[in-house]
Amino acid sequence: MKYGLIGEKLGHSFSKAIHESIADYTYEIKEIAKGDLDFFMKEKSFLGINVTIPYKSAVIPYLDFIDANAEKIGAVNTVVCRDGRLYGYNTDFGGMKALIEKAGFDFIGSKVLILGSGGTSKTANAVAESLGAKQIITVSRSGEVNYDNAHILHKDCDYIINTTPCGMYPNNETAAIDPSLFTCLKGIVDAVYNPLETTLVRLGREKGIRGETGLYMLVAQAVLACEIFTGRSLDVKSITDEVFAKMLREKQNIVLIGMPGSGKSTIGRLLGEISGKHFIDTDDMITEKHGVISEIFAQHGEGYFRDIEAEAVREAAKKSGMIIATGGGAILRKENVDALKQNGVIFFLNRPIEDIMPTSDRPLSSDFEALKKRFSERYDKYKAAGDHEIFIDGNPENAAKKILEIMK
Repeated sequence: MKYGLIGEKLGHSFSKAIHESIADYTYEIKEIAKGDLDFFMKEKSFLGINVTIPYKSAVIPYLDFIDANAEKIGAVNTVVCRDGRLYGYNTDFGGMKALIEKAGFDFIGSKVLILGSGGTSKTANAVAESLGAKQIITVSRSGEVNYDNAHILHKDCDYIINTTPCGMYPNNETAAIDPSLFTCLKGIVDAVYNPLETTLVRLGREKGIRGETGLYMLVAQAVLACEIFTGRSLDVKSITDEVFAKMLREKQNIVLIGMPGSGKSTIGRLLGEISGKHFIDTDDMITEKHGVISEIFAQHGEGYFRDIEAEAVREAAKKSGMIIATGGGAILRKENVDALKQNGVIFFLNRPIEDIMPTSDRPLSSDFEALKKRFSERYDKYKAAGDHEIFIDGNPENAAKKILEIMK
């Protein structure tokens, strides 16, 4: 390959789409097992590569030259081959600094807790120091400060930076630490970019703590790497903002919630046709795997159905760049809403109850009185879960247009 990314597990990577939005070269994703790294680096069959977990330090012995900043940090994420010689750089530093500045966090005189001890942790340490942090503590599994005692020893920290893969796709539900245990916490920076909102950042936001995940960092470091690959000077801030906005539009899911019969499937399919995003209906996923929903209710009860619904929601929510229509009762479980928000913007389709026709295939809304009761029970939950409310006037094209305008 000429340009690309190497690492161990890269199925979640957005780097190809990002680089090919910045420059005119083809960018490849190449997973390399630990035993194959030596051959790959010695073969030197590339012009420029980015390096990610777990090789940011492992590639250093193969370099003929290492940039002073990367050498000081002890981690390299960008390598170029010039006339058979390998040159190493660290553009993660600029990417993380850009992310922290985007978040508006002021590190001067602060106490910063860095989760993880790998290459990205070393970068975070250098960035925090450059931004004026007074005290920087590294948290690791077996260190003196670890995930079990950090909230006791350093509950007064001002900022947390996560550099571990904890919470990264496909293990979206995990978080390395509980931010609610830190009484002075002002902000969270998470280097994980897939999902777009990690569990760590969500837990912080639920306590009123600001947080940013790693997509902006990923784009910024890619722009800086592109400068090194091509030798061209770029308007880094402008290009980063532009590509970040583009990636966000492409990767965010549009999630539709609302009563059965509110038009979620119809509007969802229309949105898919207009936007080019793939359409998923979680009720269809359940039917394909478990059979007719009304029969599931009849044979196993609502509790069993809600369990398999949660499974379908988790599966759909982990995808990116999708249109997702959910069942009418999906919002009854907080875990479903949390999952849908990780990659999605949620739209509550509020259709007047008198315009919804009850049907026998809706176990909890088979007649108009049952429908009204369900709507009354769920209305506040729909309002709370939705990022935006769309009033349905009977014209699905109008609703789709409103949603796409908001997404822009």
